[in-house]
Amino acid sequence: MGLLVTFEGIEGSGKSTQIGLVREFLEGDGYPCLVTKEPGGAPLGEGISGILLGRDDLRISPLAEVFLFGANRAQHVAEILRPALKEGKVVLCDRFTDATVAYQGYGRGVDVGLIEQVNRWATGDLMPDITILLDCPVELGMARAKGKDRFEREGYTFHQRVREGYLRIAHQEPQRVKVVSGEGEEGMIQEEIRKVLRPLLARR
Repeated sequence: MGLLVTFEGIEGSGKSTQIGLVREFLEGDGYPCLVTKEPGGAPLGEGISGILLGRDDLRISPLAEVFLFGANRAQHVAEILRPALKEGKVVLCDRFTDATVAYQGYGRGVDVGLIEQVNRWATGDLMPDITILLDCPVELGMARAKGKDRFEREGYTFHQRVREGYLRIAHQEPQRVKVVSGEGEEGMIQEEIRKVLRPLLARR
């Protein structure tokens, strides 16, 4: 089996940039690698992503968001993640189950226990081997994100709840979720991420 490495954080935390740098690092060392994301990641998920992120004309309830993300995740796991892991690849996934807990649970107020059950159904209990939580102040993230989609256009208090939710998840699961500061120079952030990944790769 391969490794599932997920990246989490509020909008503008720098996930996309750091995932690209991690991919270069892994492929340079000869590790077969796949980069994917949620929402999206598979053809069905791309359609769901368009609804969740791009349709300002639709009113989507918080519970409906949970089930849309769950449907995306179920297809993503079946079509992309499990096959890649079976092939022995290191999968770098931009958002996964923790995002739904943070955004729809802590951000929107949906019962976290219900979300965790939906996540279990959607993933068949697939869990990340490690999760990198890129943490940064909400002000910095919002300035970087510039309001391009539905979630980025939410207000400060929503994003603060999401950030606090992520930090609570990290506190509850310190072995899996590693907090890395998303502030500062890109290369320094990348080196901190590599410090987290190297022991995992060595055991592989």
